[in-house]
Amino acid sequence: MSGHTVQALATQDLYHALSAGVKGIASRVIVGLNWTLVVGPDGAGMAQTPARGTAGCRSLPRPGTYAGQPLAKLAALWQSDNVFEHAIAVAAVNAHWNRYDIVADAANGLDRIENRGERTVVIGRFPGLAARYPGIAVVEREPRPGEHPESALPKLLPRAEFVAITASTIVNGSLAGILPLCQNAFVLIIGPSTPLAPVLFDLGVDALSGFVARDLDNLAGAVTEGAAVSALKPYGRYATIGRDSRSEAGPGPASG
Repeated sequence: MSGHTVQALATQDLYHALSAGVKGIASRVIVGLNWTLVVGPDGAGMAQTPARGTAGCRSLPRPGTYAGQPLAKLAALWQSDNVFEHAIAVAAVNAHWNRYDIVADAANGLDRIENRGERTVVIGRFPGLAARYPGIAVVEREPRPGEHPESALPKLLPRAEFVAITASTIVNGSLAGILPLCQNAFVLIIGPSTPLAPVLFDLGVDALSGFVARDLDNLAGAVTEGAAVSALKPYGRYATIGRDSRSEAGPGPASG
């Protein structure tokens, strides 16, 4: 069990911490059906593309102008009211942190979840996870039978021993409200949108499991054509770091 104290965390504090030090120019920006991709000089970042929610067309305010911008300028789109710009901001931050050369545990973060019954809380619906870890508490914004609504988090999290959180909570802005509730739990953030940013360890996170790109051209093609997570795997690698992890030089991308 981890056990850490996290004071009230403002969303802007989280974003500022993740954005600090971001530099370089974005060579590609792709907003796909499922994933948003930003390619920087030292890494490529992913973020889950928000659902449109309407039958009509919703667009970015300045399409065609995002590639070629500094990553720091794209990261500043945290402040945007446009949900797709917000996804670009997360992906830009991740392009800074999820470096091609980062050395990390190659295991899938889902394999690190510990089943402690309802004292294991998983925020986000990961395919097949409930069957793999029976008895855990799964929380979703639109819960299915057997799942818990978000309104249950203030009750579930303070008594949890292990919490796994989908990285989409960074994109939708809910992570800052979740972390202070996980006082007695080991906290793991999972998903391609996860920034491999040690600064999150200071905010109550114990481990980060994200995605590091390898084959940029094929990854960009897959994102453009609406790839789901399983279709991204051939073009990158899982990467998990913990509080004691150290980044070292490693393999670079196949193309850029």
